[in-house]
Amino acid sequence: MGVEESHKLESVPQWNVIEKQSLYAQAGRKSHFPSSSRCNIGAKHKLKFKFRSSQLGFPLVSTLAEISFQEFQKLDLRVGEIVKAEQIAGSRNLIRMIVDFGFEKRQSVAGLLQYYKPEELIGKKFAFILNLERKRFMGVESQCMVLAAENEKGNVILLKPEKDIEVGSRIR
Repeated sequence: MGVEESHKLESVPQWNVIEKQSLYAQAGRKSHFPSSSRCNIGAKHKLKFKFRSSQLGFPLVSTLAEISFQEFQKLDLRVGEIVKAEQIAGSRNLIRMIVDFGFEKRQSVAGLLQYYKPEELIGKKFAFILNLERKRFMGVESQCMVLAAENEKGNVILLKPEKDIEVGSRIR
């Protein structure tokens, strides 16, 4: 499908035109996502999808504002090992974790009880952000935040290093 044909497709109502903020578009090109199984990104790039965009359950376009690389560099992301984990008394979902970063230990509070048992977390390494503003949950201060991914079905997993690496290692 050439560029000329791509422009003709804009007039077809079932095609959704997604501007450059799309996760799939590159270098400011427009991407055309059909509600059928075909997709076209420019003259040289043809992709096939086996789903309809309406079936995904989450947007194809990132709705968050972009940040500069300098802003990203301000984040203190590190690998930490959970040395202690327990449910916070009176809470239905909060887990209090003590995390070793090598140079210091910090306390983290996260709503993970429906996904993890506290004892499953002990001795495992995960990704954390250390320089977020501290916050209290049910009277317990959280001094860092564990990073997690959530899919469109609400399943949550904690992010961990692919290979073993020292605690305190910077994530870049």
